Amino acid sequence: MISQGVSLPGIPTHPTFALHRQWMLEHMAIAFRVFARKGYTEGMSGHISVRDPENHHAFWTRRHFGLLKASDMILVDYEGNAIGGNMSRPANAAGFLIHSAVHKARPDVTAACHTHSPAGKAWSSFARPLEMLNQDVTYFYGSAQAVYPDFGGVVFTAEEGERLAAALGPKGKRMILRNHGLLTVGSTVDEAAYLYTLMERSCEVQLLVEAAAANGVEKVFVPEESARYTFEMASDPEALYWEFQPDLEWEEHCSGGAHRL
Repeated sequence: MISQGVSLPGIPTHPTFALHRQWMLEHMAIAFRVFARKGYTEGMSGHISVRDPENHHAFWTRRHFGLLKASDMILVDYEGNAIGGNMSRPANAAGFLIHSAVHKARPDVTAACHTHSPAGKAWSSFARPLEMLNQDVTYFYGSAQAVYPDFGGVVFTAEEGERLAAALGPKGKRMILRNHGLLTVGSTVDEAAYLYTLMERSCEVQLLVEAAAANGVEKVFVPEESARYTFEMASDPEALYWEFQPDLEWEEHCSGGAHRL
C-alpha cells in the first residue's frame, strides 16, 4: 500500500543462516548508529536485541553506542550465558533482563529496541498512551500500544522483566515504560527501529500539543474510524521495514560501510 507505479520488493530472504545472520547484524549496527545520531544515548542505557535466525532461544545484543559494527555484537541465551559473537565486553544486565523476557514471552518478536530518549522519558512521566493526534501516531492505534504503569527502579530482577513483557501483551509492538522510556518490537530490526524513531517523535509532538492545550488551545483528534483505517493500511511488517530504509541508507552512506566490519 505504500508504493505506487512500481512495487517495492519484499523483505530480503537468505539461503543460509550465516548470510541471514550477517544481514541482521549489519542492520542492527546501523540501527544503533541511527539512534546515536538522533540523540537517544544516555550513558550505557539503551539496547537493541535481535533473535538469532538459527538458535531461536538466543539473541544478539550490545549496549547503545554510535560506532558499533556487526562484529561487536554478543550472542546470549535466555539464561544470560554468552554463547557467541564478541565476548570482549559483557552484555548490560538490565538490558538483558528486559530483552530476554520480551523474546521469551513473544516468539513472534525478532527484534526489540529500548532507550532512554528525551521525549520518551518526558512523556513516560505521565504513564499515559499517546493520543491519536495526527496521521503518523495512528501507527500506534489500539492494542498495538501499551503502557507499563509501574516503576521499580533499574531492572535487576527477572520478575520485573517478566512484568514488562506481560504488559506489552500478545499483540503490542510499542510500549511506554513509566518514568523510564520507550520499548518497541518487530519482526525485523528495521521495523522495531522505525517504530522507535516514530514513537520518540510522537512523544515530542504530544508534549508540544499538551503545552498548547494548557494555554487553552483545543485538541482535535483523528476520528476513530480514520485512525483504525490508517493503522490497518500502513502498519504491516513489510511497510514498516521499508519506512526505516531512508535512515538506514543515509547512515550507511555516512559510515562508509564501517558498520559491516
